[in-house]
Amino acid sequence: MMRQVAIYGKGGIGKSTTTQNLISAMAEDGKKIMLVGCDPKADSTRLLLGGKMQVTVLDTLRKYGTDAVDLDVVRHAGFRGIKCIESGGPEPGVGCAGRGVITAIKLLEELGAYSDDLDFTFYDVLGDVVCGGFAMPIREGYAKEIYIVASGELMALYAANNICKGIVKFAQTGGARLGGIICNSRKVDNELVLLESFAKRLGSQMIMFVPRDNIVQRAEINKKTVIEHESKCEQADVYRQLAQSIINNEKFVVPEPMEMDELENMMMEFGILDD
Repeated sequence: MMRQVAIYGKGGIGKSTTTQNLISAMAEDGKKIMLVGCDPKADSTRLLLGGKMQVTVLDTLRKYGTDAVDLDVVRHAGFRGIKCIESGGPEPGVGCAGRGVITAIKLLEELGAYSDDLDFTFYDVLGDVVCGGFAMPIREGYAKEIYIVASGELMALYAANNICKGIVKFAQTGGARLGGIICNSRKVDNELVLLESFAKRLGSQMIMFVPRDNIVQRAEINKKTVIEHESKCEQADVYRQLAQSIINNEKFVVPEPMEMDELENMMMEFGILDD
């Protein structure tokens, strides 16, 4: 049975990079995967396609209309056969990017993109859940498993906490559950214990601590994931561990979000903020 997973996190936290490396490790392990990029920048699949910026679902709709859209036009095979799709966004200054996610996913369903041979479909979703469109994978029940990429920085945890509020809101109607927090390290003070405590306070788990390593940037410059660029390095093994942790994960919860003052107190407790 196909598992549908959404990866959320604050903009700029390294969510797309983490997602592409994670699913590269899964594909290396033989899993059949589709990745749907839900960011108007349409860069969620770039490293899997050797740097290629593929045509988006919404661009194709605008150019040809609904009846002329073919799955082969908007879906391309990337690293290890990963099926790559970008939802795209509206023209600059016009419309709501979140609505584009809704339109794209509905169309993909009509086109038969969710085939029986898939083990996983991943949604790489922009930023916070302040916009209903970006909450769509949770709200409509497309994504049952949610993972949040965060770091030991206040605004990253603030965004993660807000995303948990969104999960709670749609847990009953959409069936979404939090699978865990992925710490994409920024090397801030006491980051590991802070993220472990944050995840525990939510009723969840820190499913992986991803250390900061310049090999990630070097791989991106070469338009590849770390798994493809330097498959035998320690960072590649970290992503493999993350992949196995998600494949074998059995802890899915309705999270218990924190109040802002409680979050700030936790940051001060671990010496991140000045008292």
